[in-house]
Amino acid sequence: MSTLTGSRLARGGRLARFGDWMQRNAKLIRAIQWVVVLVYGILIIVPAVTPLPDDTAHIWNNLTIFAQFVFWGIWWPFVLLSMVLLGRIWCGVLCPEGTLSEFASKFGRGWAIPRWMRWGGWPFVAFALTTVYGQMVSVYQYPKAVLLVLGGSTAAAIVVGYLYGREKRVWCKYLCPVNGVFSLLARLAPFHYKVDEAAWKRSYKEGEHGHRVIPINCAPLVPLRNMKGNADCHMCARCSGHRDAITLSLRSPATEVVRHGEKEANPWDTALILYGLLGIAIGAFHWTASPWFVEAKQFLAGWLIDRNIMWPLDTSAPWYLLTHYPDHNDVFSWLDGGLVVGYILATGAVYGTALLAVLSIGNRILGPWRFTRLHHFAQALIPLAGTGVFLGLSATTLTILRAEHLDLSWATDVRLVILAIANLWSAWLAVRVIGRHATAWIPRLAAFGCFVAALAVVDSAWWLMFWHW
Repeated sequence: MSTLTGSRLARGGRLARFGDWMQRNAKLIRAIQWVVVLVYGILIIVPAVTPLPDDTAHIWNNLTIFAQFVFWGIWWPFVLLSMVLLGRIWCGVLCPEGTLSEFASKFGRGWAIPRWMRWGGWPFVAFALTTVYGQMVSVYQYPKAVLLVLGGSTAAAIVVGYLYGREKRVWCKYLCPVNGVFSLLARLAPFHYKVDEAAWKRSYKEGEHGHRVIPINCAPLVPLRNMKGNADCHMCARCSGHRDAITLSLRSPATEVVRHGEKEANPWDTALILYGLLGIAIGAFHWTASPWFVEAKQFLAGWLIDRNIMWPLDTSAPWYLLTHYPDHNDVFSWLDGGLVVGYILATGAVYGTALLAVLSIGNRILGPWRFTRLHHFAQALIPLAGTGVFLGLSATTLTILRAEHLDLSWATDVRLVILAIANLWSAWLAVRVIGRHATAWIPRLAAFGCFVAALAVVDSAWWLMFWHW
């Protein structure tokens, strides 16, 4: 073993060896990826072409309900959790869309990535559109909607992979609807591939393991030499040991947000946190439980009937525009669809703007106005933002389990504990972020008070959904 390799492993220990093991066993990882693709294909296609389950169906005897439970009860909630615990290893090792997109690009046109695709707002826009559309077609309840939303996204990933890049994950980098969410959550992970800049520079003269540097393919298009964190890294391990400079390592969960957050922050990340995860996503979870939604619907329906305006009450919209399953007494009128969209967007606007206002006050308290400080401040809300989406999706988990007559009396207490941990985590990050922007105690305490107000705004949403309504 070369001196450089030995010293690198000494620094990284078992984690470094595990990263190198993944790098050496790339074929095994590819095989796992294709198994996931096969399972994914079965779960989104087969239920969509079979009859909807009746009241006697259960998770263990009906593929449609099993697939619903897997996707929305286990898969997506715990994919989000994996981002926080392990980084974007789901993206690099398991994601079927990434696998198919990269595979298609291997045999595709290899066109240059167009400027419009590089626009920084796509993560927010794609997340918002997918979330709203998913509610319009009831993606959590019906397999045809799952095939349309998830299958449509997968088809788009394949097309983009075929047209652009060469063995690259262009879709994942720029257009994936959850790329921005994963990027935010992965910044909290305690594992990362650390780049030793001195070793990288040394490799120009001494090579890799004493030999010529072997080029690698970074499919998610990460500039490896300047990689500072997990936001874009897919944790696929292809770069482990590259130039004797990249090592799978441990770090503080606060490192990326606190130390690098200000430099890497941008307005679209802030929009995704405040108006996306803490706005639109809350609205998407809220409307089904909200008595305000029901009251608004009843009022508007009565108002329309009194004026003999009947077309908004028509229920002939096809299932791929609005939920339409008359055999299951689940049909959306145009009024329903409009109210769903309006409620989600209004909730997003109210919560997002309230959060922006209190964070802006805190930003100003810390000194002369700086947008970079505001964006940095907003990143402290990432733990609570991710937790909210996890709890919202887990509501589907509990609904399915409740239908199986399981005792879920513990759920309320667990939710409370999870929310408390997320609040404390966000508050801890806020203290660390504020400490980088002010030294005097009075502005630091006042700014932290604003952040506590932001936490209260977010918590009010979950109090309404889980305890008040």
